[in-house]
Amino acid sequence: MTQVTRRLLLNLMAGAAVAQDTVKPVTPRPPRPIDAPIDVMVPVPPTPFRANGKSHLVYELHVTNLGRAESVLTRVEVVSQDQLLASYAGDGFAKTISRPGVQAQDPLRIDGGLRAVIFIWVTLDAGVPSAIEHRIGLKVGDDEFETLCARTVVRKEAISIRPPLRGDGWMAANGPANLSGHRRALIPIGGSAHIAERFAIDWLQLDKNGQSYTGDRLDNKSYRCYGNELFAVADGVVVAMKDGIPENVPGATSRAVPITLETVGGNHIMVDIGGGNFAFYAHAQPGKIRVRLGDRVKEGQVLGLLGNSGNSTEPHLHFHICDANSPLGSEGLPYRLTAFDVQGQGGIVRDPATNSARFGWTPSNSTDRRTNEMPMQNVVVRFS
Repeated sequence: MTQVTRRLLLNLMAGAAVAQDTVKPVTPRPPRPIDAPIDVMVPVPPTPFRANGKSHLVYELHVTNLGRAESVLTRVEVVSQDQLLASYAGDGFAKTISRPGVQAQDPLRIDGGLRAVIFIWVTLDAGVPSAIEHRIGLKVGDDEFETLCARTVVRKEAISIRPPLRGDGWMAANGPANLSGHRRALIPIGGSAHIAERFAIDWLQLDKNGQSYTGDRLDNKSYRCYGNELFAVADGVVVAMKDGIPENVPGATSRAVPITLETVGGNHIMVDIGGGNFAFYAHAQPGKIRVRLGDRVKEGQVLGLLGNSGNSTEPHLHFHICDANSPLGSEGLPYRLTAFDVQGQGGIVRDPATNSARFGWTPSNSTDRRTNEMPMQNVVVRFS
């Protein structure tokens, strides 16, 4: 081998060594999961109910990411025998999702080991199905999945009850709606998460100007609803009650006692009305409850007087139906009121005179009689 040839070979070897040193190692792509790495469940099967002339199914999907990598929800479809009942995707999808214990900028993204709760509200155009299931779209890195899962039965029809109040101008504040505070109140009690207030209503009584009080705002007696009688919605047995809690001065942060599991409902009554249904009345006046533990009550019987005790900002009746003798450690159930008249639609309005927020409502052109339905959020009704 000549000297020129030897020099050329050495140069080639040196170049190869330099090239080898500059090559960056390639990170191997993680293997594709064999299926969508999620656990999906329906904790409480839906019970159909009627509102606004249509049937509805309201329930939750709990989606837990069992993988290590981030999973991104892309859509959820509710189906029954290949019939599409509802579909969630795009910008509106994120609004249906809550992330327990996490302040998530993008609710659709679920890190490994975490959970998303999807609040489903299906309005049915046809009959009520006997069972439903869910088609879920998911991305894990560059991989996309579609899985059909979380099949659940649809329960029997909602219970029929009489209204708990009488008179007109009653607004269903925080009432049934997919974004209401009651609807999203997933609360851990006794080692389990429950939504006892899923269909709860805070009943406020408004005058023709939309005001809930006249005169001194800090006096409970100034409020139109204060002292109204609370009526048994069905025959039943009193299985829980609380009396003697002093009333609050009306206000956003004014509470007469510390709020605990025992005091959150203030002076309250729970009535077992049969069939696994319990009627809960909260925030009554102290010393005005007219029943005792174990009493049998008849439909229409007066149970007490409306007040402002417990976790309450002003006089009102918090009412809901649930499936156990626990105001919060139970699941909220829909119901059907035998009859009510829709007088208009209420809500929060801005008072131009004081530049402050207050209740207001827009009367309907004519009275709309509803039977065997449940009032929706902020509707203003009259009970015969």
